[in-house]
Amino acid sequence: MKVRDVMSTHVSYADLNSSITDVAKKMRDLNVGSIPICDQQQHPIGIVTDRDIVIRGVVEGVQGNEKVSKVMSGELISISPDMHVHEAARLMGDNQIRRLPVVENGRIVGMVAIGDLAVQNIYEDEAGKALSNISTPSRPMM
Repeated sequence: MKVRDVMSTHVSYADLNSSITDVAKKMRDLNVGSIPICDQQQHPIGIVTDRDIVIRGVVEGVQGNEKVSKVMSGELISISPDMHVHEAARLMGDNQIRRLPVVENGRIVGMVAIGDLAVQNIYEDEAGKALSNISTPSRPMM
């Protein structure tokens, strides 16, 4: 099964000039945990997660009216809609991430989340393994 068979195609994104508050409200309104950050041509250049807003924003004292570029992750891992879901699950586990933007011809065309893989009964093992890897702390807790 390919990523295109399980991905969400209604993807909302923000640009670098969006405020942290606007992106957080968009996440709340859409009930999503991340928003891709794209340039004017819809080329993904980063992603911001609810965790980024808390850890890099709130905890560090960044104001909500500041640009989302202050808290976003610029190291974007993306996948192709033609990638096999096994590989997407492996990438999630290896990189300890729950969501992957799906990019085709340089433009964002969808998102796939660990939950999208988990609901496919034949991929329970891969999704479970990926979730286990994601849930393992990447560094010791202080």
